[in-house]
Order: sequence, then structure tokens, then C-alpha cells
Amino acid sequence: MKKILTVIGARPQIIKSAAVSRAISQKFPNQLKEIILHTGQHYDENMSQVFFEEMSIPKPDVNLQVGSGAHGSQTAKMIEGIEIALNEYKPDALLVYGDTNSTLAGAIAASKIHVPVVHVESGLRSFNKKMPEEINRITCDHCSTLLFTPTDQGVVNLKAEGFTIDADGPYTMDNPGAFRCGDVMYDNSLYFEATANERSSVLKDLGVEENEFILATVHRNNNTDIPERLNAIFKAFLDIANSSDKKIVLPLHPRTKNLLSANLDPAVKDSLDRCQNFILTTPVSFLDMVMLESKCSMVLTDSGGVQKEAFFFKKPCVILRSETEWVELVENGNAIIADADEKKIIEAYRALSGKSDYTYPSYYGKGDAAEFICDKILTWL
Repeated sequence: MKKILTVIGARPQIIKSAAVSRAISQKFPNQLKEIILHTGQHYDENMSQVFFEEMSIPKPDVNLQVGSGAHGSQTAKMIEGIEIALNEYKPDALLVYGDTNSTLAGAIAASKIHVPVVHVESGLRSFNKKMPEEINRITCDHCSTLLFTPTDQGVVNLKAEGFTIDADGPYTMDNPGAFRCGDVMYDNSLYFEATANERSSVLKDLGVEENEFILATVHRNNNTDIPERLNAIFKAFLDIANSSDKKIVLPLHPRTKNLLSANLDPAVKDSLDRCQNFILTTPVSFLDMVMLESKCSMVLTDSGGVQKEAFFFKKPCVILRSETEWVELVENGNAIIADADEKKIIEAYRALSGKSDYTYPSYYGKGDAAEFICDKILTWL
């Protein structure tokens, strides 16, 4: 039986891991054993523990509880803890997701002691190295033995960096194997949508109805930490909320909540508090987020994952960033990049509201990405 150590730490990784954990338990229980290490990068109960319970993810075998901190300090603590776990459990491979500090720490710790790294969601690039996530994902890819990219664009990006797609095995860090596998989040969206419809009461709790509200999320530090950008985004939100018949629902990420009072202009904050069409709420559970994404009329977000999930549920999306890893969404007309520009956000909202000829090609696979990943791990490690 092959043994893999899965490293998770932030909410998106916890959610993504559910797909692979489910595939292991349902399809490969006698061939793969998963050990889960939670770095504790997201330590808030609403941002972490609830997802394990709601998605039936196995309880972590190790929890480093590193909490927040400067990039160097946080990553160093993770590397130290992950290396200890690798030496204790002696897995055949370490599996990481995405582009967080937990991902970077796992890749560095494992590659230094010659444990093969499996990177799920490889090949994604924003081509903006000011984003810490860009540094994390590039470094992780170049430490990995097996790379699983969700899209054709990911394959193009890996080729441009010198990876040989369709290289012959056996695979090592010096001769990595790269595979287009589809998206594990699409696996999850298909699997959990019905459950959300049955169990989530978030629409009733918030007093909104299907297709009568817009879902918004803001969490990236270059939006929350820079007053000019944060004010531009929320001025645009207020314009949309006051000029349309739609309510805006915004589940507040902890960092955004902490910075609204500090960085919003008092007049903007006052208007926000008084706007009846603007609903600020605490972080929501995974099933509640699925319900909000599947029942809204549009998404306004700076989250890469939420951009993609909007597409899964056939919702147009305004991207509150200057670039996106999911370029196919923009090229196909399902999303518009507006950055933190008040005028562009409003124009993008109006353009997408007036558009009806949307199409939804199968960019992200068929919903079997996790099973594909497990099969390749068994074949090549």
C-alpha cells in the first residue's frame, strides 16, 4: 500500500483535499493510505474546522497550529513541522494543493529530504511575481515529481518553463511527469451541490432569493491593505447596490473585516452601513458558499477559486484583480477583469448583466480529476 502525506492549511486547500480523500476512501481504500497534516495557517473555527465536519474530511493526523505571522516566520515553522512529520511517517510522497505558504513549505521540506512532491493545481500563472502566491506556485512546481494541472493553459505554462509534457517515466524531480487532469473543485461542486440544496438555509437566513442577489468576496491583501483600492471596490459595490434591484451579499473574510474600519473612508463606511441592499455576513461554510454561488445572479471577486466556481455554476464574474490565472474565462466572455477600478467594476457589471449568449465549455474536465490523480500516484510512485 502506498502512503501519502497530504499537507493542507488554508480553507481552499481543505476543500480541495475533500475530493482526493473521497476518491481514496471510495475507489482506492486498499491501495492508498492518506496521512493528513494541517499546518494551522487558517486557525479560525469558521475558516477551517467547519469544513472538515461538513465535507466529511478525515480528521488531521498532525496539526502544527502555526497561526498567522510574517511570511518567513510562518513558512519556517511549517517547514520544520512538516520535515518532522515526514521523518516520522516516512510516506511514499507528499501531496500539496494550490499556492499558499503551506504549499511552499511542504514542497521545500519534502524535496530537501528526497520525498517526491505531488502538486495538485500546478501550472497556473498570473505572471505577476508581486503576488506571493505566484512565487509559491512556481517554486512548488519546480520541486515536484508529479504535476497535475487543471487546464490546457496550465499545460502551456509548464511547457514555457521547460517542463516536458508526456515525458516518459519513471518520474523524479529531475524528470517530472506533468498531466492535465481537470479540476478537483469541479469534482466537489458536482458532488456537493445537491447536498447544499438539501441542507443549507443561507438564502432564508440572509433574506435573499435565487437570482435576486449578487455574491461578492474580497480578501487579497493588495485590495484590503491599500486604502485607495479598497475604497474604489466598495464605492463600486455601493453604486451597483443602489442602482440595481439586486442585493449584494458579501461574506467577510477575517482580514477584510479587520481592515474595513481602518482603511475605508468614513463616508464610504457610513454609506455601506446604511445601504439596505448590502448584506455583510460572517464567513460562510462550504455548503452555504456553494448555495450562494449556485443561486446568485453574478459574482464579484478577487478570489481565483471563486472565479472558477462561478463558471461551474454558470454565473458571470467580475474579477477584482489586474490579472487572472483562469484566462479561459475571460477569453470565453464569462468574466471581465476590472481590477480595483471603480468605473471599470461598474462597467463590467453592466456589460455582463446585459449579455445573454454565455457558453460553458468543459475547460475543467468531467468531474473525475481526483480519481485520475490517485491512479497516476499508484502508477508512477
